[in-house]
Amino acid sequence: MQHVLIIHEVADYPAWKKIFDGAADIRREAGERSYQVLKYQNDPSRIVHFSVWTSIDDAKRFFESPQLVRIRAEAGVKSPEFIYLEQLEAGIL
Repeated sequence: MQHVLIIHEVADYPAWKKIFDGAADIRREAGERSYQVLKYQNDPSRIVHFSVWTSIDDAKRFFESPQLVRIRAEAGVKSPEFIYLEQLEAGIL
């Protein structure tokens, strides 16, 4: 599986979440298969978006697209950090 970990600051979480949810169809069409949204315990404006993708290339193409740059600006995203990961192992304890 291919994963993307995005850490960013948002100006207003409810406004960001509305735009994030509204982009579900384009995320799915681009190759996102599942996601989790988390926040820093002591900083609710720091959001972590962890997702599973069909491929790293699909994810990069999507996140680097001009459309996503505009959506991030509209959503109030500040300084996103993208980390592209390939799964080596998983387990349940």
